[in-house]
Amino acid sequence: QVQLVESGGGLVQAGGSLRLSCTSSGRIASFNLMGWYRQAPGKQREVVARITRGGSTDYADSVKGRFTISRDNAVNTVYLQMNSLKTEDTAVYYCGAGPIWGQGTQVTVSS
Repeated sequence: QVQLVESGGGLVQAGGSLRLSCTSSGRIASFNLMGWYRQAPGKQREVVARITRGGSTDYADSVKGRFTISRDNAVNTVYLQMNSLKTEDTAVYYCGAGPIWGQGTQVTVSS
């Protein structure tokens, strides 16, 4: 069973940056689509950014121009570079690939 493990979350001030990592126990090249999702308290989980096997990306409107998703097949890791963070970016961030989910990593942005 493939597992996804997220890391890189933490507490940051508004305007700051964080880089999240999602490392797979299996080959990420086998996944057609991988993505980052987030869930804030009292809200539904939402898509943040996704990347295809071929490297095409798409982003939620709320993060366009601030977040960048990338993948490194050699180390089976997908990244989410988050810049110009806002308080509304506070959430638990999850990595997902098909039916497989990581355990999540907390991102808290303070004002």
